[in-house]
Amino acid sequence: MATGSPVSYANVILLSAQDSVTFYKGAVSDEKGNFIISNVEADDYLIKVSFIGYEEYEKRINVDGNTNLNTLQMYESSSDLDEVTITTRKPTIVKQVDRLVFDVENTTLSTGNTWDILRSTPGVIQVQGDLLVKNEAVTVYINDRKVQLSSGELQTLLESYSAANIESIEVITNPPAKYEAEGGAILNINTTKTLTPGYKGSLEGNYTQAIYPKYQFGTSHYFKTEKLNVFANYSFSPLKEIKQDDSHINFRNNNGDIFSRWNTDFDRVTRSQAHNANAILDYYLDDKNTLSFTTNLLVSPNIDWDNDVYSEFRDAQRVLDSTLVTDSNVETDQQNLAFDLQYTHDFESGAQFSAKGHFTAYDQDRMQTVNSDYFDEDGDFIQNIIFDTDANQEIKIYTAQADYSSSFGKASFESGLKLSSINSESAIDYFNAATLQPLYDKFSDEFLYDEKVYAAYASIQRDWEKWSFKGGLRGEYTDLEGNSLSMNEVNSQEYFELFPTAYLQYQVSENHSFSVDYSRRIRRPNYNSLNPFRYFLNENDYNAGNPNLRASISNNFTLNYTLKNQYFFDLYYRDYGNSPEILSFQNNASQNLRRVSVNLLGSVSYGIDILHGRSITGFWYAQAYTSIFHDENTFVAIESGNQEVTNNVDGFYGQLYNSFTLSKDGTFSGTLTGVYISDFISGSYQLEPMAMLSVGLRKSLWNNRAVLTLNIEDILNRTNTRLTSRYLNQDNSYLAQEETQYVRIGFKYNFGNFRLSDNERSIDAVERERL
Repeated sequence: MATGSPVSYANVILLSAQDSVTFYKGAVSDEKGNFIISNVEADDYLIKVSFIGYEEYEKRINVDGNTNLNTLQMYESSSDLDEVTITTRKPTIVKQVDRLVFDVENTTLSTGNTWDILRSTPGVIQVQGDLLVKNEAVTVYINDRKVQLSSGELQTLLESYSAANIESIEVITNPPAKYEAEGGAILNINTTKTLTPGYKGSLEGNYTQAIYPKYQFGTSHYFKTEKLNVFANYSFSPLKEIKQDDSHINFRNNNGDIFSRWNTDFDRVTRSQAHNANAILDYYLDDKNTLSFTTNLLVSPNIDWDNDVYSEFRDAQRVLDSTLVTDSNVETDQQNLAFDLQYTHDFESGAQFSAKGHFTAYDQDRMQTVNSDYFDEDGDFIQNIIFDTDANQEIKIYTAQADYSSSFGKASFESGLKLSSINSESAIDYFNAATLQPLYDKFSDEFLYDEKVYAAYASIQRDWEKWSFKGGLRGEYTDLEGNSLSMNEVNSQEYFELFPTAYLQYQVSENHSFSVDYSRRIRRPNYNSLNPFRYFLNENDYNAGNPNLRASISNNFTLNYTLKNQYFFDLYYRDYGNSPEILSFQNNASQNLRRVSVNLLGSVSYGIDILHGRSITGFWYAQAYTSIFHDENTFVAIESGNQEVTNNVDGFYGQLYNSFTLSKDGTFSGTLTGVYISDFISGSYQLEPMAMLSVGLRKSLWNNRAVLTLNIEDILNRTNTRLTSRYLNQDNSYLAQEETQYVRIGFKYNFGNFRLSDNERSIDAVERERL
């Protein structure tokens, strides 16, 4: 039925009349239903107009100069809307030669947000706020551009990004030569592409009730013309968080007998006000040349950590000997500013060349006061220890790179060059530290670090009827120097490493396929771990860096079998080498605990992963993922006569993800996710079993102009778990209780032509993640 009312924000596109498929230009109707498509070459076209609730309008037209189409009549869908059932595609999983592709476009998963999709992606698990694949941390990309944010900031970003804009998630366990050799698995988020010009924006906010309430506010704006794309986003996150630790240390003599027991309750209240702004500008010089500018600005002033520590010291018979009360306050100002400039040229042959420059400026100033009072068993005052620290760090990162890709017959080729330069200057000064002198020496220090990495890569891919192959080689030359001025120590390293990658896939039949792949990777220590500074919780408990840390090389193998493209079996083996880690050691003689950055002697992980996902009914999609694995870390026990110790575990991980469409029109949906991990290791610590159960609800309002969400996380309160380090003369453990159990209510309002996909992306610089 035609009502005579204008159709606002309808999509209008011109297609080539020759094939009725090739897109030429497009527009969006304004509030009065009018539209203009400028600079259209004289030719025959197929015009298509579409809008939800209306039958698609289609007509062949001839354009020769200014053309007035007059009124285009659209008709409402003939179906009675009360009886319409929205049918969406089912999520599909495709095993490609070098990655697993989780296709979610126009599926039941498209009703959530991007973070929800990542958590339900095959092989991805979430442990203590971090995303893991095969038990190692992942790097997240959006359209092949790296997201340089912390795990918490990443979650905040992706929770505000609609899943309706997501085409697929690529799980790349062994990344090819195109990607940086540093790091582990990659999750690449592919977004849908923009077809039509227009403007859209949104206002959003959420309220989270945990132990303390939390808020977040944000706004996004996107504008597109024929030559210009502009995206801008700003968010403000005032937070108050609490972390409560329950820990104990049993100190042992040379005979292995306990002579002192320390039990500590630790409360940390964090207050922060993070400002995050992003801006992206794409300018199309012509059909073949594009200039892009991207910036990400993260400013966190006045971060305040208020630490309260209460410790009881008891003898072997658990009789109270004395107590310690420590008040430690840390105030931090931090900013992280990043800028990208990129030029892209598309050749007539289909080849592409791009050149990019990147700059990061990171600055952190930190002031700390530690005040400790000791009391005897009767509560009488014994002594006071107080000291202050003033620390700062400035990091500058410069990168330049060029990439070229082309096709030769049925083969595709990629190559590129990259230079990165990192300069870090950090210093720490101690004041009023006379009471610390009998315990430690060499406090204040200044540390200078310079690193340059020169890289080149090439890769080729070829597909046959049943076989697919991809191979690549990346070479990286590293030149670095770390200089501790007060300790008069200089650490210089120069090394060249090759990083080959190879993938082979064989499609036996439509229902059976096998693949095998190999990659060699590198893991470099982050910049803070290289600083030889001590950061004290109290005089008996501190963190320390290590300027002698070295990068480690890993070798990764995977054998995969796919049955009916529904059942996936991965058998993997990963040798991480002497990976840099933070380990905890207790000194039984001086009775202190320190966490220090060291290189492991070895680290190995292997296991089998099984994945199956399917639609149970038309409204219920379920995905089951299980992993049976073995992990082990071998290290030098610094406080145990430098003996060699291996920490290993045989564990099981299980995840069941359920997505429900709860209304006929698809505007009301829900998720139910359960996770169980039997055992896990982290450095020298063993983790007790943990379980997670969460529920999410999402309701679209006003024809998708607004979205209301409700999430209940960690319903069982079993995410936080105890970590224990017990070997030789070491015996300590802690239970860190963070605010993982919470209820979050969110609201987002879209305005303008909100159905447009935007050009949102994040800055790609592998060096930034080591901040």
